Amino acid sequence: MTIRHSVSRMLLLFFLVSLTVQAQKLPDRKEIIAKMTLANDYFMKTWPDPGKEIVTNKTRPSNIWTRAVYYEGLMALYGIDKRKAYYDYAVEWGEKHHWGLRSGINSRNADDQCCGQTYIDLYLIDHKPERLHDIKASINGMLKSDKIDDWNWIDALQMAMPVFAQLGVLEKDHSESATAYFEKMYQIYNYSKTKHGGNGLYNPEDHLWWRDKDFVPPYKEPNGQDCYWSRGNGWVVAALVRVLDIMPKDAPHRDEYEKTYLEMMKALVPLQRPDGYWNVSLHDPNNYGGKELTGTALFVYGMAWGINHGLLDSKTYRPIIAKAWNAMATDSVHPNGFLGYVQGTGKEPKEGQPVTYDSKPDFEDYGLGCFLLAGTELCKLKR
Repeated sequence: MTIRHSVSRMLLLFFLVSLTVQAQKLPDRKEIIAKMTLANDYFMKTWPDPGKEIVTNKTRPSNIWTRAVYYEGLMALYGIDKRKAYYDYAVEWGEKHHWGLRSGINSRNADDQCCGQTYIDLYLIDHKPERLHDIKASINGMLKSDKIDDWNWIDALQMAMPVFAQLGVLEKDHSESATAYFEKMYQIYNYSKTKHGGNGLYNPEDHLWWRDKDFVPPYKEPNGQDCYWSRGNGWVVAALVRVLDIMPKDAPHRDEYEKTYLEMMKALVPLQRPDGYWNVSLHDPNNYGGKELTGTALFVYGMAWGINHGLLDSKTYRPIIAKAWNAMATDSVHPNGFLGYVQGTGKEPKEGQPVTYDSKPDFEDYGLGCFLLAGTELCKLKR
């Protein structure tokens, strides 16, 4: 090998390493906000009437969980970029649904209750009692019941747990009432974790969750591994993060939520794809393997929150979330703001396939909500 050839190889290696290092750096706050703004503007222009029904395989009201997750993200974005249009869009959504739940105040369904997260956020900004009435009545009905097996699918944790936590904080001046919300939330959560599906939906060995009873062993993925759906585990991450963010430091069972959160964060590190995404099947990269935004965004949200709150080591997790965010911002966000690589609704890797840059999911709102949650938390990182 000639000296010239050797030097050329060294320069090429240096160039490739430099690109890799550069890829691990997060863009500045303005650039992250610009990406979120682009994606959100596309959605608000596509849905100028926030009360309009959603038509897919059937017609649904727009206060269902998919739209509620979007508004979680929008309220997070509003928290760092207080544009009146964002607030007005959220208020109009609540008003057009009369601040109600899809199935009424007697509903125990977590999917119905998810809208309450934004209703309560808006109540905290403007204490209009109608914003709180129906969601509080729904949760209070659950408090009066002995039933604790409601959340038999892990998505439900994200949809409902933060509502219990929010109401508990609202009752902070009435300790018994506050404790009732926190305790009921824990009882239903713990039943999901340790009872549903036989021995619970959480695997304490792999530190990941089966989506529901249909996926507990002996069910296996094609490669013989357990089936851990990316977005399903992302919902749990979001649930734990949002609850920990809302609850006071001395709230009951906080240590349990934090312990499970940290276990999940550690388990997710080696599962990240080289391109920055996580596969829809976390332990079987060949079962519909490929880029997917929603699970990836929720993991970024959880990891960034952990760094911001001193629970995760920045040196370990910052390159991971930088790689993931850069992948989503580069590969998923179209020039007009549409988000690609969003898996449609369902409960396992095969749903909504193929998931591609141009594929349109059955609902295009929750993917944006996940993206906004991730981006807003990244904006809070110390530079």
